Amino acid sequence: MWARDGFTISTDPSHLDVDAIWRFLRDEAYWSTGIPREIVERAISSSLNFGLFDGDPSTGRATLAGFARVVTDGATFAWLCDVFVLPRYRSRGLGEWLVGTVAAHPDLQVQRMFVLATRDASGLYAKFGWEAADPGRFMRIVRPYRAD
Repeated sequence: MWARDGFTISTDPSHLDVDAIWRFLRDEAYWSTGIPREIVERAISSSLNFGLFDGDPSTGRATLAGFARVVTDGATFAWLCDVFVLPRYRSRGLGEWLVGTVAAHPDLQVQRMFVLATRDASGLYAKFGWEAADPGRFMRIVRPYRAD
């Protein structure tokens, strides 16, 4: 865990408020509007998660303030996604602290490729080494969300 100014970042998935994460991703995140809770649960269970908390989550009295998720094979590739700080906690440098903590995490130092996608925070990510990539090199398949 990392602590600063009454806030904590934890990678312990038992500390996560999955309902709060799901509500934000479903209702407020431009990249996942309408996402079913089951999909969020499945994504969290297969990822390295970073919960940002107002307080210490190990005490049981912390409130989720933000979140970031990394999908990785642990050796060659990592994808940073679902990064957010809840509106009431913005403009305090918490997003920068969260992204910096993710970028410096010891388990994420060996991957040859560490990617992300953003439409509005490239300046933040550039502070930690991400560079704009050639958009002609990326391809995708887009499918609607399904909860099986």
